[in-house]
Amino acid sequence: MIYPIVKFGNPVLEKPAEKVTVFDEELKKLIDDMFESMYAARGVGLAAPQIGISRRIAVVDVTFKEDPDAKLVLINPEIIHKEGRHSQSEGCLSIPDFRENVSRAKVATIRAQDLTGKVFEKTADDLLARAFQHETDHLNGKLYISHISALKRDLIKRKIRKLVKAGEW
Repeated sequence: MIYPIVKFGNPVLEKPAEKVTVFDEELKKLIDDMFESMYAARGVGLAAPQIGISRRIAVVDVTFKEDPDAKLVLINPEIIHKEGRHSQSEGCLSIPDFRENVSRAKVATIRAQDLTGKVFEKTADDLLARAFQHETDHLNGKLYISHISALKRDLIKRKIRKLVKAGEW
């Protein structure tokens, strides 16, 4: 099932998501649906709050279906180590058609659980490290625009308010 992507302005995007404690068939189905929804929206990462579900789940595939082994399920993830800095253009499925340069750690190590609840750690750099940080932010109720200047953030919010008023958001 393909879920619609929740857009900026929906309160579910701005509150911390709830920890996952049950690892069952329902969770597996939700994760399959999240991958399907992410691919349909042409994204490389998706957090459950982005489909209106306040649970600490994210899916990532920075290869966008090219490498089946690159698909990652992150349940209850937390960033446990960061190093370096890297600035790059970043966007978000919940803030479509807007991109800004965001400075994030170049290397990030994440600790998360897999579909069965088993804890694992993974260190990544570049795009995957950025995806780890971006999706973990979502699960903590933060959007990438919280990492840009107040001036740029206000400009984006003003443009979005105009789109809402025009019925285009």
